[in-house]
Amino acid sequence: MADIFDSYTPADAWDEMFEAPGRVRPAYAAVFAALQPLDSADLCFRTEQMARAFTDRGVTYSFAGEERPFPLDLVPRIIDAAEWDRLARGVGQRVRALEAYLADAYGPCKVFEDGVVPYKLLYSSPHYHRAAHGIEPPGGVRIHVAGIDLVRDEEGQFRVLEDNVRVPSGVSYVIENRRAMTRVFPSLFAEQPVQPVDGYPARLLAALRAAAPEGVSDPVVVVLTPGVHNAAYFEHALLARLMGVQLVEGRDLSCSGNQVRMRTTRGYQPVHVVYRRLDDEFLDPMHFRPDSLIGCPGLMNAAQAGRVTLANAVGNGIADDKLLYTYVPSLIRYYLGEEPLLPNVESYRPAEPGQLEAVLDQLDRLVLKPVDGAGGQGIVIGPQADRTTLTRLAAQVRADPRGWIAQRPVALSTSPTLADETLAPRHIDLRPFAVNDGSDVWLLPGGLTRVALGEGNLVVNSSQGGGSKDTWVLPHPRSDAPALVPAPAAPGDAPLRGLARQPGPGLSGSATSASSDQGGKQQ
Repeated sequence: MADIFDSYTPADAWDEMFEAPGRVRPAYAAVFAALQPLDSADLCFRTEQMARAFTDRGVTYSFAGEERPFPLDLVPRIIDAAEWDRLARGVGQRVRALEAYLADAYGPCKVFEDGVVPYKLLYSSPHYHRAAHGIEPPGGVRIHVAGIDLVRDEEGQFRVLEDNVRVPSGVSYVIENRRAMTRVFPSLFAEQPVQPVDGYPARLLAALRAAAPEGVSDPVVVVLTPGVHNAAYFEHALLARLMGVQLVEGRDLSCSGNQVRMRTTRGYQPVHVVYRRLDDEFLDPMHFRPDSLIGCPGLMNAAQAGRVTLANAVGNGIADDKLLYTYVPSLIRYYLGEEPLLPNVESYRPAEPGQLEAVLDQLDRLVLKPVDGAGGQGIVIGPQADRTTLTRLAAQVRADPRGWIAQRPVALSTSPTLADETLAPRHIDLRPFAVNDGSDVWLLPGGLTRVALGEGNLVVNSSQGGGSKDTWVLPHPRSDAPALVPAPAAPGDAPLRGLARQPGPGLSGSATSASSDQGGKQQ
């Protein structure tokens, strides 16, 4: 019988499954053994089953004006327990630093006075909202949910690509991917223990209840959605159902006397925590866009009075501005007194003195990102762009240097993915979801692995035609299990070396990567 991996040739990037052609990484050994006897027809049949199941359950996304089932590849992405622990510590560190920055930026502003971050970065951000200034959220939590996008570089080191702390989306796909995989491909789980992901709704609900205003012993939590036409509506409905709370639209809420209430069949009921899944600009027409019909007038007044908690907090966009991203390592050192556990991708700031011309001179060797881009929109990968695109980009960057960052192109790691009825390497990233309850930052053991389905494509966003993989985090070995002795290295094997380069504003060679699903739209 033909081996499904016979025709698989690793790309010129870190391969998640194979150390070298034909040599499987230990974490993938069980999955490789389960997949190896299958043929492409079997994989295609199971993929079609999964697509039908997703369509029936409404697990779809909008692409090119058409609702499609979210593509889920059958080969999972696997991360061992020790590596996941490192990621959990690094993501937790980053969330704590961003929390401290938000408290400072909407409070005493010491980070600006001390020269760590320039004042102009704050005041030039379109997501800085004066209405949020001075609000002291319960437990000091503004980032109740974070989605920190990670990539593995050419040497196998995880790096942070961007931070999403406004309205990070995608966790519903994590839950639904696992549900689908266990039903369509149960044999993959037979010999491989995997940490579950179904505890996320309970963790999120506990964090939201912990964020209730002071003195509220039995808080009422609601999920606020823009409505059924929003691209992430399925996720809003799923989370509300799994948490056992009401899913509401702005028209279901009213606010008077700084008290938010929800219409019910038994009259108005007080609301204490609003897990809002719409952008700041549409949240309250009295403070933001006056033409918004999907928000609730008076909601910000209630938040300012401490009568309701908004999760995530209004104004968080200043913390996931891609320009601030370049300062996060400095923020970790400034607020926490620690070295960053997860490095950035090397990034450069065209708005800094002397950097604009340096960036423009090397556009064909850099990745340029709009600082407020969402869903991969606006990203230009210099080495893949034509001259017309680069000329137009140069004019845009010169006209608004503050609106862009430049990064070194990163060859994102690849994973075997079903493409044209065969397995081929495709680039992937990882969005783990962190829940902050004020005492602990918990990382969902899985996260959303997004995959660029086109050969050589580096943009993994679903809005750009990308798909996903089920992400498996392996548990720690049992303490009573026999110790595993690693096999001796084969002659010529080289040790893995991590990158030691640090991100910074100075530009000497090249700059960063290409994945984005961020912004005030669904991040």
